[in-house]
Amino acid sequence: MRKLMLSLCAIAWLAADLSGSPTVQDRSAELDKTVQAFLDRHRGTWHDLNVPESDGRVLHDLILKHKFTRALEIGTSTGHSGVWIAWALAKTGGKLTTIEIDAERHRTALANFKEAGLAGYIEARLGDAHEIVPALAGSFDFVFSDADKDWYTNYLVAVWPKLVPGGCFTAHNVSGRATGGIREFLTHLKTLPDATTTFDTSSRAGISISCKRAGQN
Repeated sequence: MRKLMLSLCAIAWLAADLSGSPTVQDRSAELDKTVQAFLDRHRGTWHDLNVPESDGRVLHDLILKHKFTRALEIGTSTGHSGVWIAWALAKTGGKLTTIEIDAERHRTALANFKEAGLAGYIEARLGDAHEIVPALAGSFDFVFSDADKDWYTNYLVAVWPKLVPGGCFTAHNVSGRATGGIREFLTHLKTLPDATTTFDTSSRAGISISCKRAGQN
């Protein structure tokens, strides 16, 4: 009886597949087309504190490389980096939590996430990251910090304990002559005993990538 039931299930699955029902691969390919078309339509229009396309791709590829699934973005702006992050998470089965303090930018980001077909992979929060980030339960395996630079160290201190071993904390705009909050942040990175930090040299703005070594708490 069990073999008969399994055979019937296999036949039903095959019939559904032959009937033209979209497969997982079909849905993934369709989403890729939707996101790429969205990015093509908006290419060259991303201002208002958004990352350039090259930096968005760096984040996307980093998530795919490590198969990250639990992502946090501090500083949504109007959603360009969030689109790249969520696009990768759609492929790894993950989800993004992103935080923006400005209501107008938040509304625009929501519209962009919907247009890109990625709204289902994103929890977009409106509010002050100074308050929200320390209160987050975690855990995370990927963090992208691109909000107020003077608070970078505070974000790192708040999130690092919630970052799983093997997870990475990335930060934007760290190249050039480091001053103020960025200098403090880079100095603090060197004090972390369980972090390995590299810098993406392809980014004009600079992206630091600090990963928690496996086996560390």
